[in-house]
Amino acid sequence: MTLLETLKGRLRLPLIGSPLFIISVPDLVVAQCTSGVIGSMPSLNARPVEQLDEWLAEIKERLAAHDAAYPDRPAAPFAINLIVHRSNDRLEQDLALCVKHKVPLIISSLGARPEVNDAVHSYGGHIIHDVINQTFAHKAIEKGADGLVLVAAGAGGHAGAQSPFAMLQETRAWFDGPIALSGAMAHGRSILAAEAMGADFAYMGTAFIATQEARAVEDYKAMIVGAGAADIIYTNLITGVHGNYLKPSLRAAGLDPENLAGIEGSQMNFGTDRKRKWKDIWGAGQSVSGLKEIVPAAALVDRLAAEYATARQRLGAGSPLVNAGWGRRSAA
Repeated sequence: MTLLETLKGRLRLPLIGSPLFIISVPDLVVAQCTSGVIGSMPSLNARPVEQLDEWLAEIKERLAAHDAAYPDRPAAPFAINLIVHRSNDRLEQDLALCVKHKVPLIISSLGARPEVNDAVHSYGGHIIHDVINQTFAHKAIEKGADGLVLVAAGAGGHAGAQSPFAMLQETRAWFDGPIALSGAMAHGRSILAAEAMGADFAYMGTAFIATQEARAVEDYKAMIVGAGAADIIYTNLITGVHGNYLKPSLRAAGLDPENLAGIEGSQMNFGTDRKRKWKDIWGAGQSVSGLKEIVPAAALVDRLAAEYATARQRLGAGSPLVNAGWGRRSAA
């Protein structure tokens, strides 16, 4: 059974809540899934590794309890993000726990590993791989991934530089499997737009940071709802990999976001000043401009669902410009 077939009747919206480093925990994952969208978290958020075993059991138990109480609206499946790069010395243990608990969906990052894909497929699970360009996309599918997450311009954290329009168009030219699209999404109409462009899912992270269940410090959440797109900087000078970050968090760490290129490497690594750790440089996407309050995850999904429905109704009536005569011009 394909990934899309397994999801029929299980989703309120075609949406995956992206795995948020440090921030995604069982409370957020369960709230996302019981609201009708795919919830996810990085395996590395559970520390030590034994906690991952406990968290996976907890998530499954809570989702099963929801399904028993509300058989007419079962929870969406959940996903676990695995960093499959060779530098992750926990990968083997984390993967074994995902196999043990038969995690429905794996989101792999930083490398494509056939043995990881084979392990997930061994119990009937599915795996999608996040990519920032076509080279990585081709490698992921060639090595056995079921689908792709296209991390386009404007997405929070480590992100690509390509327009979501261009990235999705190029990918759909050769791949007809499941695709999730990310890039500055915080509104229900963005989810519909992703579908209209050819994606199967929208992939949304920043909006879920500003929820009550997210394990983010309150200053981080407040900074997100108080920010605009101009408050986001795209740079590789924080971790060595390009990503989007909140400028006010850089300033709070004593850095000048307008002059990062002039900072010595030792300064960027914060030297011996433990108060200026890179983890206090907060990632966020350009979608912050659409986030104005900190709410429960269920309330966020309710808003997205209402906006999505309104957008569908508007499109059902057709374009007002075309209906008014625009686009009807013929060559003379």
